[in-house]
Amino acid sequence: MNLIYEVISEEKIEYCRDLCNELMAFQKSKAHITPELFDSMNFDTRLVPSVKNAIHNYIVIVKDADKIVGYVYANISPKEVYSNSFATFFDLSSVEKQNVGCLSQFYIKEKYRKYGVGSILFKMSMNWLKQFDDVDDYFIYVSNGNEDALEFYKRKGFTVSHDILDGFITVLRSNQEFK
Repeated sequence: MNLIYEVISEEKIEYCRDLCNELMAFQKSKAHITPELFDSMNFDTRLVPSVKNAIHNYIVIVKDADKIVGYVYANISPKEVYSNSFATFFDLSSVEKQNVGCLSQFYIKEKYRKYGVGSILFKMSMNWLKQFDDVDDYFIYVSNGNEDALEFYKRKGFTVSHDILDGFITVLRSNQEFK
């Protein structure tokens, strides 16, 4: 295994299409609360709009030779982006600054898990997010049933803030240093 981590530009998000769609299928397979909500979630409805609505985007792909085996997507967005027709993801008044940081999507093919890939991608994302002085609050949204992801983020310094959509999504939050 010869893994290469590559930061890509927004113009190359198409590289993430297959893995993003795999992520949505994975989340649906884990979900025990309204899994049918994932039926309309895919690259075009999740990643593309998120990139367009963000002020700053950070996308890292992981390659094994020439095959993309994982990716992470983080962004800096106006806090108002997180109150929309789908849900209000957090109490906007609880965020003092205008912008928030979000680790928005994170997926590694199963064969490549447990080799530290997730920790590397997490650290790269958090280092990128921390460079913005206009952000103090960081969020991660974990779909129901994905206990491994939930525990991973808790080990990294995030705490559960609340659930939304009747438990469909768990909101994790941090305004501290990450591990």
